[in-house]
Order: sequence, then C-alpha cells, then structure tokens
Amino acid sequence: METISNSQEENLNVKEEPRDPTSQASDTLLPQDVLCDSCMDSPSKALKSCLTCLVSYCEAHLRPHLENAKFQNHRLVDPLHDIDSRACEVHQLPLERFCLMDGCCVCLDCESQEHKGHTTATVEEARTQIETELEKTQVEISQGTLETEKAIGKLQSNNDLIKSSVQEVCVIVEQQFTRLQTAVEEAKKGVVEVLEGEQRQALRQAEGIQAHLEQRNTELAKTLAQINKLCRHKSDVNFLQEYSEWRKAEADVCLPSVYINRMDHLTSYVQVVTDATQELCDLILSCYREKLSGICRSGTKSQMPDHSSLPDPETPEDFLKYTRTLTFDPDTTHHFLRVKEDNRKLINTSPWQHSYPNHPDRFEYWRQAMTSESLYLGRHYIEVELSGEGAHVGVTYKSIDRKGEESASCITGNDFSWCIGRSSRGFSVWHAGVETLFEASDITKIGLYVDFQRGSVSFYDVTGPMRLLHKYRGDFIEPLYVTAWLSKKDNVVSLVHIK
Repeated sequence: METISNSQEENLNVKEEPRDPTSQASDTLLPQDVLCDSCMDSPSKALKSCLTCLVSYCEAHLRPHLENAKFQNHRLVDPLHDIDSRACEVHQLPLERFCLMDGCCVCLDCESQEHKGHTTATVEEARTQIETELEKTQVEISQGTLETEKAIGKLQSNNDLIKSSVQEVCVIVEQQFTRLQTAVEEAKKGVVEVLEGEQRQALRQAEGIQAHLEQRNTELAKTLAQINKLCRHKSDVNFLQEYSEWRKAEADVCLPSVYINRMDHLTSYVQVVTDATQELCDLILSCYREKLSGICRSGTKSQMPDHSSLPDPETPEDFLKYTRTLTFDPDTTHHFLRVKEDNRKLINTSPWQHSYPNHPDRFEYWRQAMTSESLYLGRHYIEVELSGEGAHVGVTYKSIDRKGEESASCITGNDFSWCIGRSSRGFSVWHAGVETLFEASDITKIGLYVDFQRGSVSFYDVTGPMRLLHKYRGDFIEPLYVTAWLSKKDNVVSLVHIK
C-alpha cells in the first residue's frame, strides 16, 4: 500500500501547484493513467484518489476536497487503479483496519461485528509490522541462500577432491593388483619349474634305461654272431670242441626287465593346483567383497547426521508434522501421461500422446513421472490418491534410467526404488523386482512416510483409520524423489494437498 500523507499536507501540496483545468483534458492519456471518476463527458487524468470516498478525481473535481472544510479529514493519495478493491464488499466502507488474527483487511463495521474482540491495527500500522517481519524473513532467506551457495561450492570442491582421491586410490589399487599378478606369475613359475624338474628326471631315467638296453642289444648281437659261426662248422669234432669252449664263456641272453615310468603322479599336481587356485580365488573375492562393503557401510553412515533420538510418529497428527507439498515435474512426464491441477495430478491418457519437447529427464518407455522436489535428510510424509488397476507410486533415486526398457528402469524393478501399487489381485509393494502381495481392495489413499536417517520407507492405508501396510529398511545414498508409474489407461495418481 502506498504511504498515506497527512490530508492537510496533501492539500497544501496541491494548492502550491495549481494547474489549468483546460490543460488537463488536453493531456494525452496513457494506458497506465488513472481516470477521474467524476468526469462524465470526456475522460480526464486523475490527480488524486480519496481513500475515504474511494473515488479518483482530476484537478477540477478535486477542488471541494481542497477548499471545503468538510473534506479536510479525507485521505488523499496518488492515483490508484484498484481503489474499488479497498472497500468492504459487505458494508461498502473503506478497508481501514487489518485483523491480525484472521489476516485480512476489514472496515470499521467488520471490526465491531464479525471481528469483534480480535486484535486489529490500522492498515498503516499492520503494513509496518508485516514489513518488519518480511525484512527479517528476507535476511533469513538471504543468509540461507548464502549458506546454500557455500554448501554447493563445498560440494563442487568435494566432487573434485573425490575424483582426485579416487584416481590416487586407483593408482594404489593398480599397484597392489600388479603385485598380486606378480605373485601369481611367481607361483606359476614355481609350479612350472617343478614340472620341468620332474620331466628332466623322468627323461634322464629313460635315457639311462635306453643306453643299458642298447648295450645289451649289442652284446646279444655279438652272441648271435658267435652262434651263427659255430653252426656253420662242417666238422662235428670242431663244432663240439668250439661249443664246449663257448659254453665256458656263455653270455647272458636273458632280456632285462624294463620299468617305464608313466608318471601317474602328475595328476596329483593337477589336483593340487586346481584346488589351491579355487581356494585362493574364493578367498580373494570374499576378502575384497567383505572388507570393501564394510568400508562402504561405515562411510555412508558416518556422513549422515543422526536424528535417531526423535521418537517415531504414531498418530496421524504426528505424521502431519512432517507433511511435504510436492508437484510432478513436467519435464519427466511420459508422453502418454498428463499433469493437471497445478502439477499435482497425473493421468494416463493412452492411446493419446502429448507433444512434450524432448528432454533428457523425460521417461521414454515406462509411463512414469517424477516430482520436482526431493526428500533428503529428516522425515517426510505425503498422501497420495490412487485410481485404477495399474496405478503405482513410490520413491526412487534421481539417477534412475529414463530411457531404458529394462525392468530396472521401472520403480518396481531395481534395488533403489520402493513402491506400492494396485493390480487385479489387490495391492502390492515392490522392491528390487520382488513383489509382496497383501489382501486389500478398498484402498484409495496411501500415506508415504520416509525417515531418511533411519533408512526407512513406510506405506500406510489412510483411506479410513491409519494403518501400516508395509515398511522397508535400506541405506539411502541419494535424495529420494516420489515417482508414479501408471501402466494402464485412465490410471490416476494425485498428490494430496494437506492443509
């Protein structure tokens, strides 16, 4: 509201600057000019508005207010376009007072009747008081903005630090796995050396046996030649005499027994290496997996502020303390979905598509839409109305794939989404592709409660008396966004505006 000057000062100011009434009509009127309400034949530009009469006057028709003592108490201000709105619709009197209890402008009759006993003030005093409060709010918001900008700057610096730190760790990890590979190569080399030693020993044994056999073969060939020569004697006497001599030096003609090492024990090496390899692989994988997951769990929890000292809400009034007002983000809405009622209502209009512009955040395959606002740190409660078999609602991470056709791109099919929905079998809750069905068919309104620090997502039936349907536990690493999936025509999901 414009500052109201004292009526006498206004009168003096006007009298000090008299104008020719004929020149007023000749002035070119602009769209932003306020017209005199008393000029009937030709419109004239208003010079002042009277908050008492609730009428605007040109210089000529303003004279009674300036010269007649009866109008000295009227309040004159610069011309106002909306002066009609400053009158009480019931009593047609100026809105001179402000009810601090009901937060509305009232006239004197309203103050003495409908607002009797309420704390009131003049509109000037109320504005001064409210402006003082707004200045404090502006300071708080400005401080909050600065703190938010600082936090964003810290996050950006932290992102750079994360990247550089991860690169440094990757170098160390590469070194350690290289070391592990070196150890594996050394173990492999040792096993190969043992096998090569076995091979050399077996080959030396075979070579010795072969040399012995070749020597025996030479000896046997020599004995055979002697026998052949002996048999060629024609004289019986000579044959017998030489045979007697040969018998005295008769060579061993028996073949020696030969042991051929088949190295059946090599299968033991295979078994040992296979068993040891399997044991080491299992040990390495389980060791890395357990120790790394332990670090991830402790690291995530250490970064979360602890508010676990607060008692869990129990009554509907307790839950309403954490009410959040959310709206669907049109840039995420699938082409078969339409948002209405200030982006709080989502409708499946299949087979009619909507010509939304391309956007990287828009869901292309699954008929889903995500809210603009996130749920992060602290406790959050919203209520949602579901209509039709195929209407689902839940929470998920912003990083969910918007373009994929796989089940992981739907809020029912991944391990970072928790949702509830209606089907022909009744109501089900979903997480990581696992459906939990419970008998319920008359549910139309769902209460969704998220306790971020404690890692819980709870679904309540609030169609009638509030009752818990299902509760999930998890470790949240990202802010959560309420997301709806409408799989069939005419499915509706509405975010309830709780007053």
